[in-house]
Amino acid sequence: MGYKFAFMASLGYSKTQPIEVIASLKRIGYEGIEWTTDHFDPDKPIVELKELVERTRDAGLEVSRIMAHEDLVSLDDKTRLERIQRTVRVIQAAGECGVATVGTMTGPAPWDPLAPKVGVHISEGAAWEQVFEAYEAFTKAGKEANVVISSEGVFGMMAHDFYSHKFMMDRLDPSVQKINFDPSHGILYGNLDVGWVVRQWKDRIAHVHLKDAIGIPDMGRFLFPLLGEGRVDWTAFFQALDKIGYNGFCSVEFESFAYYQRILGNDPAAAARLSMELIRKLRG
Repeated sequence: MGYKFAFMASLGYSKTQPIEVIASLKRIGYEGIEWTTDHFDPDKPIVELKELVERTRDAGLEVSRIMAHEDLVSLDDKTRLERIQRTVRVIQAAGECGVATVGTMTGPAPWDPLAPKVGVHISEGAAWEQVFEAYEAFTKAGKEANVVISSEGVFGMMAHDFYSHKFMMDRLDPSVQKINFDPSHGILYGNLDVGWVVRQWKDRIAHVHLKDAIGIPDMGRFLFPLLGEGRVDWTAFFQALDKIGYNGFCSVEFESFAYYQRILGNDPAAAARLSMELIRKLRG
């Protein structure tokens, strides 16, 4: 097993001082932190972002990646271009800080009532044109900054499962455009053979999310439950990562929100501890 485990600094961690997040995840046994733009805000002075990365590494942890998800499909060109430029600034800052990869998605976001509906407000072709325009800018920025872009297929978006994501990736430069493989979204679309999917992506995988899923891809009709409760075949998943020789980070993206609120009392450290226990049992 060459890969390492990280935890995304979301949930209550997003409003917690970085030094406390680092100490918490270090105590629990994680080897990395996936920082989001709540902490790695590209509009902060670069010295603050470098300090965040340095503090993480000084604690013996690594920055697994920066999650910079922006909705890249919009009817408002000003908004859309601002989102592209914000992501470009994240990529540039990551390069200055020596962070290996920045995470992106496509859009439109199905949970945003203001986002356009494909086929209703915008055609599929026009939506893909917006996505590829954004990724052209990300490719240029990634090459200049020596940063890999790790895009994620997300339910309800243009790239949402293995097949739609592969359509996109086949048109992008593989030297800089790789993926964040999150099995949960594909599960909602019936991509149940996760071991096969991992083997298809092979070295195009730059980062991994650990998240389970059950249901269908309609708002309110699915859950991202605790690891092991959904339909992800974790044995096949980890065996496939071993088979392809993956040696990057597997980062927990905890989105079992009802459990987090009702049982864990909105305590992100409790979510991180529980997730680590589940990982150890599922990994064997």
